[in-house]
Amino acid sequence: MKLISEDSRHVAASVRWKPYAAAAVAVAAAATAGSVAVDADSAWYRSLCKPAWQPPPWAFGAVWTPLYASIAFAAGHALGRTQGREKARLAASFGTNLALNAGWTSLFFRRRSPRAALAGTLLLDLSNAELIRRTARTDPVAARTLLPYAAWCLFATALNISLTRRNP
Repeated sequence: MKLISEDSRHVAASVRWKPYAAAAVAVAAAATAGSVAVDADSAWYRSLCKPAWQPPPWAFGAVWTPLYASIAFAAGHALGRTQGREKARLAASFGTNLALNAGWTSLFFRRRSPRAALAGTLLLDLSNAELIRRTARTDPVAARTLLPYAAWCLFATALNISLTRRNP
């Protein structure tokens, strides 16, 4: 019986962690890019008529932190279980989704346009559905991990609709 060397186990373990590391870096970059644009203390944002059911500002960070962690886990888990073209397509889906995610804050806070942000969040919702569908084909665990993220984004869409209606 041939024994696996310590070096081969180390190489195998590092290969398993590469998709997780890449996903964590991509998610951190998107989270950072999105957070840089947020200005919840601006006079413009404070002047908006908001619905009574809007969470307090601190809640967004409290919710997004574990959601971003779940996206990184799901991406790493799924990408580590795919190969070839499917892996490239899945990586592109995650990348597109993260770009749409980060882009929303620029549309809303930098452009000061709830209407443009609504278009962005609707695209994000479509991207979430596509991402979950694609992920489920190769990794049902990762797909289920994305469900709270998609649900929060739908809540954010409802909030964005309310803000757009209240602030024409």
